[in-house]
Amino acid sequence: MESNPNPNHMVPPTPAVDPPPHPLPSTQSHPQPIFSFPRRPALRVTTEFDSDSAIFFHKISCKLLDTLAKFKLSFHNNSKGEISEPQLSFVSKHLSLHYDLEDQNALVKSSFDVGPKLHFKAAHDVKAQQGEVTMLANLADPGYALELSTPVPSVGLGQILDGVGTAHYKDEELKLRYCYKDDELSFIPTFSVPSNALSFAFKRRLTPSDKLSYWYNCDSNFWSAVYKRTYGKDFKFKAGYDSEVRLGWASLWVGDESGKAKAAPMKMKVQFMLQVPQDDIASSVLMFRVKKRWDI
Repeated sequence: MESNPNPNHMVPPTPAVDPPPHPLPSTQSHPQPIFSFPRRPALRVTTEFDSDSAIFFHKISCKLLDTLAKFKLSFHNNSKGEISEPQLSFVSKHLSLHYDLEDQNALVKSSFDVGPKLHFKAAHDVKAQQGEVTMLANLADPGYALELSTPVPSVGLGQILDGVGTAHYKDEELKLRYCYKDDELSFIPTFSVPSNALSFAFKRRLTPSDKLSYWYNCDSNFWSAVYKRTYGKDFKFKAGYDSEVRLGWASLWVGDESGKAKAAPMKMKVQFMLQVPQDDIASSVLMFRVKKRWDI
């Protein structure tokens, strides 16, 4: 074997070779299903219990058609498990259908806007073959509105002395109502024809958390008063007296009284009420009402 005459001679490097390409993923590893089933819509279950009547009220609802409509099933049941007043409802933005399973009757309602200032509402009772159509027009001047309906008309009289006057006719009785309201005070007198009965309501906001309401009927001399105090958004205390039934009462709400259960802590609303008859204090009653919602 001959030796290399030049000891500083370097062997040329081996040329680089490209790595083999990665195999393409197999298109047959996850076959597509022949049938695909839509996901079950989320169910919302709400249960309410009233200790006074000892009756449960249940409501099951879900949203359909990509939240464009809502389906509801509601019913009552007593302590014996007997179900009453079952009702099915289909509600959308412009159309709603309410079906009473016991009476086998349907109530159809519809509402829609015709331009920015004209609104129509219609309702039809299928079993009674009766309906009502209402038109509400907001006039150009702020504070004025006109509402016409058949068979019961109601007409807005417009803005009077910084308040709003309305006239409502029903069952051959005309009620004239005036409402003045600002941030701290509300005054609402009502006069009925032909009975000539006069009543008025007075509401005063004492602080942002305290409010006092008073109602008096000049014809019968009956009156009632209610004091309300709120503690944040989820707690409310009320106390009042009604001279017509000679009853004093106090109640405590845990959860927004006028709100829905979904916004309350643990999605549950609770009301405790104490009723004290003036003529028989020993027969005072403590009642409670619970409303709970589950999302399934």
